[in-house]
Amino acid sequence: MDEPVPCYPALEPPVGVMLTTMPPHPCVYLPNRDATLRAFAARHMPDLVYHDFLNASFRRSGLVIYQPVCQGCQACRPLRVLVERFHPSKSQRRCWRRNQDLIVSTGQPSATDEKFELYARYQQQRHGSTKDDNRSSFEDFLYRSPVQTLEFVYRDDRGTLLAVGICDVCPKSISSVYFFFEPSQSRRGLGTFGALCEIDLASRREIPYYYLGYWVKDCRKMVYKTDFKPYEILAADGCWHGNED
Repeated sequence: MDEPVPCYPALEPPVGVMLTTMPPHPCVYLPNRDATLRAFAARHMPDLVYHDFLNASFRRSGLVIYQPVCQGCQACRPLRVLVERFHPSKSQRRCWRRNQDLIVSTGQPSATDEKFELYARYQQQRHGSTKDDNRSSFEDFLYRSPVQTLEFVYRDDRGTLLAVGICDVCPKSISSVYFFFEPSQSRRGLGTFGALCEIDLASRREIPYYYLGYWVKDCRKMVYKTDFKPYEILAADGCWHGNED
């Protein structure tokens, strides 16, 4: 169903686009609920326009820009870290030190068999995915982008690939798209380390905001996002509200 007007309770897109409301599907964040998204596809989008979409509660998957429009639910709230004022906690500093042996490189995203195998292993062991992920869907999800995108690659001193992070980058924001890692190395806290590396890049480039995607209050796997302080959460009125506790 195509519709040019906003759906309840979503914010309006920053520019005029034709949005398609997708069929409801089981919510991946909260049990016994259905989720509904509206979306559009874009082959190219100016960086600052994409930043405005982030500020209207949109996210990206491949070339698809989407927004939750679940009837009667506003649980998905975008969360962003204030980069200039960010101070890592004690546990985050320990995580940083624990991973200083890793070699971290950044560059243009490039899909390889090595990365796909790590991704498939991560999906199966961390998320219990039983679907037949294939190379084509992997590339469509992470390696097709309408905006400027950067890939972080993490290797140990033997050259073994341990993690990959995909981020969208513009002068005002870095948005974490996805991060996957070697499940057998979970003791390293690679997810936390990856976020710290991405915040560090934002700081060095003087980019003010680091977007961590949606935060859902009652979803346990989202709790870690509020460990990166100070942060702001986008309210239903379209205003960002800070939390520095």
